[in-house]
Amino acid sequence: MKIQHLVGVWMIVACTTTLLWAETNTPPSVAKTPITILTLDAVLTRVEKGHPLLRGSQTQRMVASGKLLTALGKFEPNLVNDWELERLVKNGKTTSVGFNDTLVELRHPWGIRGFAGFRTGIGDVEVADLGINTSNQPLLGIVLPLLRGFMTNPDHAELMKSSLANKQAEIEIQKTRQDLYLGAATQYWSWVAAWKLMKLQQQAVAVAEARTTQLMKQAKAGARAQFDVIEASQEVQRRRAHFIKAQRQIDKEQYKLALFLWESDTLVIPENLTAPRFPLMRPEQVLKQFEQEKHRAPMVRPEIQLVRLEAEFNHIDLEVAANNFLPDLTLEATPSRKPEDFVLGLGYRFGAKLSFPFLQREARGDELQMKGKAQRLKLLQQYRLQQVSMDVGNAHSAITRTEKRTQVSRQALHLAKKLEKGERTRFKLGATSLLFVNLRERNVLQAAEGWITAMADYQKALALYKWAIGGWVKGSSSDGTQVNNERRS
Repeated sequence: MKIQHLVGVWMIVACTTTLLWAETNTPPSVAKTPITILTLDAVLTRVEKGHPLLRGSQTQRMVASGKLLTALGKFEPNLVNDWELERLVKNGKTTSVGFNDTLVELRHPWGIRGFAGFRTGIGDVEVADLGINTSNQPLLGIVLPLLRGFMTNPDHAELMKSSLANKQAEIEIQKTRQDLYLGAATQYWSWVAAWKLMKLQQQAVAVAEARTTQLMKQAKAGARAQFDVIEASQEVQRRRAHFIKAQRQIDKEQYKLALFLWESDTLVIPENLTAPRFPLMRPEQVLKQFEQEKHRAPMVRPEIQLVRLEAEFNHIDLEVAANNFLPDLTLEATPSRKPEDFVLGLGYRFGAKLSFPFLQREARGDELQMKGKAQRLKLLQQYRLQQVSMDVGNAHSAITRTEKRTQVSRQALHLAKKLEKGERTRFKLGATSLLFVNLRERNVLQAAEGWITAMADYQKALALYKWAIGGWVKGSSSDGTQVNNERRS
C-alpha cells in the first residue's frame, strides 16, 4: 500500500514538474487557448505613434520652418508710400511744394539694396535731372557694397543657417527615436524576463502544494511520517514568498514599460498581456556584417551628424567674421528722399562711402571666438567617432558573451534536471529524504532562472547593437501591430 501511494505521488509530481519546465523545452505542435501577447514590435509602434518625447521632438520641424521664415523676412519686398511736403516763401509768396513716392524696396541676400517705383510732384516743382512737374515719373535706386557685406553678411549667414535648420530638426528627431527605442527594447525584455520568472515561481508553488496535499493524505493513512508533511509545508511557504517577490518584480517592470506604451495621451499598463517565447538565436547573421556595420555607423549615428552640422554653422559664422576685416566700401545711386533737397532741385544723389575700423578689435574678437569653437568641435567630433566605435564594439562583445552564457545556462539546466530526476528515483527507493529532493528542485529552478535571464540579456544586447549601428534612425524595420493574438501551447 505504501509503495502504491508513493508511485501515485510521484506521478502527480512528475506531471506537474513537466509543466513547470515546459518553457525551456521545444514547444508542442498542438495549439490551444489563444492568449493576447505583447510583442516588441507592438511596443516600438506605440513609441513611434504616441510617445510624448518623440512627438515633442517632431515639433522641431515647426521651429525650423519658423527660423527659415524669419530669415527670409529680412529680404521680403516692402511697399512704401511716402508723402513729403515743404512750405516756403519765395519772392514774398508762400508756396507748398513736395512729392509723393510709391515704390517697392528690395533686399538681396548678397547685401545689395534697391528700389523701384513712381514719384509724383506736388505744387510748382521743377527738377532738371528728373524733368517732372505733376506727372508720374519712374524711380530707380541701388546701394551696392563692394567689399564688406558683399555676398557674405550677417543676414545672409542667418538665412544659410536657417536653411539647415530642417536638417538639424530631422537629426534631433532621429536621436530621440534611437534613445527611446533602445530604452523601450531594454525595458521590454526586462519585463519579459520578469514575467517568465513570475510564471516559473507560480508553477513551483503549484508543484509544492500538490506534493503537500498528497503527503497529508498519506500521513492520515499512516503511510507517511508527519515530519515529511512539515517539510513539504515549509517548502510551500518558502516558494510562496519567492512567488510574491516575483509578483512585485513584474509589477515594477510593467510600470516602467508603461512609460513607453502610449495611446491617446494615456499610459497603457500591460497587466493583462503575456510575454512571447524568446526568439531563436541567430548570432551569426548579426556578427557576419560586423565590420561593415562598424564602418557605416559613424555616417548614420545622429550624435556625429549633429557635430558635423554644428561645424557647418560655425563655418558660416567664421566666414562672416573674416569678411568683417574688409573695408566698408559702398556705392549709392538713389533719388533724394529729403524734401528740402528735393525742393532745392536735387533729384538724384550719387555717393561712395569708405570706412575702415582702425584697430579691428571687433572683427578679431569674432574670428577668435569662431576659431576656438571650430577647434572644440573638431575635438568633439574625434571623441564622438571613438565613442561610436566603442559602442559598436561593446554591443558586439555583449552579443558574443551573452550567446555563450545562454549555452552554458542551458547546459546547466539540463544537468540540474538530470540530478533532480535521479534524486526522485532515489527517494522512491528510500535512499534519500524529501529535503534533498527539494534541494534538487531548487537547483533546477535556479538554473531555469539563470537561463531566462541570459536569454533576456541576449535580446538586450541585440537592441544595444542595433542602437550602436544606428539601426533605429528611420524607425523600426518591422511593421508590427500593437497587440498580436497568437496561440500559445
